[in-house]
Amino acid sequence: MDAARPTRLPAISLVMPAYNEAAVIVIAVTEAAAALTRDFADYELIIVDDGSCDDTADAVEELLPRFRRLRLVRHPVNRGYGAALRTGFEAARHGLVAFTDADGQFDLADLARLAALTESAPIVAGYRADRHDPWRRKVLSKGYNLLTRALLGTRVRDCDCALKVFRRTVVAELLPRSRGFFVNAEMLTRARQLGHAVVEVAVTHRPRRGGCSKVSLAEVPRTLKTLAKFWWAEVAFGPRPRRFEPVRAVIAGRFEAALFRPAPAPPPASQSARPVAPPAPRRVPA
Repeated sequence: MDAARPTRLPAISLVMPAYNEAAVIVIAVTEAAAALTRDFADYELIIVDDGSCDDTADAVEELLPRFRRLRLVRHPVNRGYGAALRTGFEAARHGLVAFTDADGQFDLADLARLAALTESAPIVAGYRADRHDPWRRKVLSKGYNLLTRALLGTRVRDCDCALKVFRRTVVAELLPRSRGFFVNAEMLTRARQLGHAVVEVAVTHRPRRGGCSKVSLAEVPRTLKTLAKFWWAEVAFGPRPRRFEPVRAVIAGRFEAALFRPAPAPPPASQSARPVAPPAPRRVPA
């Protein structure tokens, strides 16, 4: 057992927002702790109870003696998904910071692959290769992703995939201001504006194991309103965006990922009599 320790990944903080997830939180914590113990040299699992009305916080408190690296942070009232993520990010102490949902839909065996990719880019985002959600939600998500790529330049194919890993230094620059579900789009847009590369890789997505989704049709107009205000204030008249190009990244010969990095600046006119065309972007197979 000890011989395998040197191959483990650096310490990580995993943030897991939870709102009325009493039906699944014990399973989610148990699975997360098992994956983190197996793949990382050290870790902390931060559950942010966002003012739950059920027994979510009580269930986590009962687990604290069993999992010594488990931490519980509580909001006295429901403040929203984005606010819960920010609370967890601010509480994180390790060099890598990740987040996922408490509904158990993501297989955290994938977390090690994402964390390893932070050597190539400061932000690693998963995308749901085979998404297990109702058809209506998948249709809405596809439209939302098209919109955020076009208006905000988020670059990724699955903006709201709730399995992402960041270097801690980058998280400090991207702390979200959005309180609701716009948080992913906000953070990815700011990452582009600040010139941070992003790697996107396929992850496993599973059916929900219990409880109910907190994303409803009522969130659609609220999120679109937030998007419009953000675009006007932060994109249309905000910092001048940097151009990014996608390239293919093969990590240790095991799998491929889409890597978005800043495109090289063109040389000054004095150094070249002919314009240099930027390299054509290459598509990475899903």
